[in-house]
Amino acid sequence: MSDRHVDSFLEMLAAERGAARNTLAAYQADLEDFAVHARMRGLGPAEAGPEIVRSYLHGLSAGGLSARTAARRLSAMRQFFRFLAREGVRPDDPTELTESPRLPASLPKALSEPEVEQLIAGAATLPGKRGPLAVALVELLYVSGLRVSELVSLPAGALRADAPLVAVMGKGSKERLVPISSRAREAALAARGTPAKPSRWLFPSRAAGGHITRQAVGVVLKDAAIAAGLDPDRVSPHVLRHSFATHLLGRGADLRSLQMLLGHADIATTQIYTKVLEERLRKLVEAHHPLAG
Repeated sequence: MSDRHVDSFLEMLAAERGAARNTLAAYQADLEDFAVHARMRGLGPAEAGPEIVRSYLHGLSAGGLSARTAARRLSAMRQFFRFLAREGVRPDDPTELTESPRLPASLPKALSEPEVEQLIAGAATLPGKRGPLAVALVELLYVSGLRVSELVSLPAGALRADAPLVAVMGKGSKERLVPISSRAREAALAARGTPAKPSRWLFPSRAAGGHITRQAVGVVLKDAAIAAGLDPDRVSPHVLRHSFATHLLGRGADLRSLQMLLGHADIATTQIYTKVLEERLRKLVEAHHPLAG
């Protein structure tokens, strides 16, 4: 059952923040689940108090949902109630004193540097036009840290020979500049070749959007992994993005620079890589401190 306050919140996300369709669908699903819980207690979602918020989160935990899922739903509820407060629908935020569920510490599942080179070599062996395309996708994802959604929507003129940077439209319609190596640029242009008919996209396709889909990119990477002798379950666009970040940090990059390159709105999101930095500093001390031995 639709709720007018939830609908207004989703409209705001789309209009003011440029939220993507998948993001809106996730918010809607989370808030509708909370709305069912509230209605079972005789209230609409906009009328729920702190006790209903707490009982909802307790039910998620008792039902076996992960802390990560519960934290995501609480985040959706927080934004919803803050929106209602700004709009004057209610005077308070019932989630204000609710602590977010503790998330288990997790490290990015990155490939090693030799494995990335192995993946590129395997990609080049794929037959026909699939080989150059696979090489281009791996090179671009790994050298830039792009999200796969950002990669597939790159315009045809994105990679200019005279510019080492490419403008990328990220989450929330925020544009950022990302360095692109000449090697990756040449691989992308070789894969594109001369399209049968003009296209506005760097990687044109017969798909509905006119460009290669995220799913198709995933399949190409799995094929490249198999050709390279790597476990295909370890290779995905997101793994290459993690590998980009992990290897940069391992070679001396700082978190603030990495935040800008990855397009994270909040430095807290980038801090998942802190353990990579800690490991690098530990090795530095072990290798160079006079009393480390």
